[in-house]
Amino acid sequence: METSLKNQEWRPPTDVSRDELLRLSDEVLAKPDLPLRQTEDIFRISALGLDWDMGVTVYEPEDEAQAARGADGKKIGIFLLHGGSGDYKSMEPMAKTYAAKFGHKAVAMTFPGRLYFDDPNHDWPGDTIMADGTVRTPMWLRGEHITPDQYEVIRDTSMRMRYGTRTVARAKPGSRFYDRMAAWPVAFEEGMKEAMRRHFPEADYSIYVTGHSTGGPMVFMISQRVPNIAGVIAVENSPFGFIQEQQHHWSGALGKISGYERVTKKAAPRSDPFNELYIRTWRDRARYAGPEALGQEGPNALMRLPWLIEDILDWWDRTKARPQFKAEYTITHNIVASLTAAAEAVADRLKLSGEERAKLIEHYRGFPYPQTGPGTKPVPPVLFIIAKDSRDHNPEVYEEVVMPMFAKIEPAPRVKLIRFGAGVHTYNKAEPGLPLGIVPPAAAVYHAAITHGYFL
Repeated sequence: METSLKNQEWRPPTDVSRDELLRLSDEVLAKPDLPLRQTEDIFRISALGLDWDMGVTVYEPEDEAQAARGADGKKIGIFLLHGGSGDYKSMEPMAKTYAAKFGHKAVAMTFPGRLYFDDPNHDWPGDTIMADGTVRTPMWLRGEHITPDQYEVIRDTSMRMRYGTRTVARAKPGSRFYDRMAAWPVAFEEGMKEAMRRHFPEADYSIYVTGHSTGGPMVFMISQRVPNIAGVIAVENSPFGFIQEQQHHWSGALGKISGYERVTKKAAPRSDPFNELYIRTWRDRARYAGPEALGQEGPNALMRLPWLIEDILDWWDRTKARPQFKAEYTITHNIVASLTAAAEAVADRLKLSGEERAKLIEHYRGFPYPQTGPGTKPVPPVLFIIAKDSRDHNPEVYEEVVMPMFAKIEPAPRVKLIRFGAGVHTYNKAEPGLPLGIVPPAAAVYHAAITHGYFL
């Protein structure tokens, strides 16, 4: 009865003002920290004939008696994925807030290939593009390094409006790099399943998943494939790939800042080949810094352009020890031809034919979509939070594209949207009065949703 009443009484707010966010942040940060145990778990899986080393970092109360429970009576497990540039460290402020302030067990996973095993702190050395023209490449297995003879470096200006000049490493057919670029989607899927099996036993935990930006389509994909995932706590969390594909078409992939018109409404479909690795640079901060300054300061922000540029370059110096490369567009933007080609490449290597080959292709092409059919677990409830000055996650695209597309899923999941009156896409970015960005108020909202039955 108590659970039922909680479910009826608690409703997510539609909007949370800046003043309320400041109050919530202060309230959460004033809570005493629970003593935490932080551990790293690196484990090896096999997928599609290759071994893969996966890594997670676990944050949990030292005293198990302080573990929080949700409205269903189970312990609360938070599974976090970073965005396209980072690793588990990108999610540490959010993970520690859940664990230290609310007693949740939080597990932050690093994408396959993003964990730098040659350094105990997992900090990548140097820059992403070297003076000799070689580039930083993933490390999918301890002791395995992708050598420059396995790729070709391409300079691409086809998406200059969004990225400036892009640098990509194109893996050569027949190389180990090529094989792994074709196979990582299944390794990612299996790695997430294994991480949750190891740290969130089904009998004890309900899991709530969150993926920042690029991590979003990955947690939506896995949400139906692990039985005790109970909900998606989606702060600045991109949706299923087939929805994000349309979300990006809505603004020509340029996004939009509230209060200003879209720069373009022309669709901008992506066609990234599966064997291309995007190498990030300072430009990837610039493409967010400009729109964020517009939202926070208006057009006058351009009057301090040298200052903005200095901030961008300083940011790059601080963050280039993170992985800063990306290969996930095939799933996050539903690039069907590239997913098919990746599956075909794996099938060729494994010498699959007939039904086995067809099933693998179907599996790959299903990553950007909800699973359907008899006996399929439904998409669990979703609670979106979007930041005021987010370029990619503005209210209009949610109202016109994202929410209507979720409503057409069969069966349609419970999906609500909360608009925060502060914050940016990198939601732990500090701003006046919010030393951890919108992390503390977001964690407070999700804790209330979990404990008051929203996800039941």
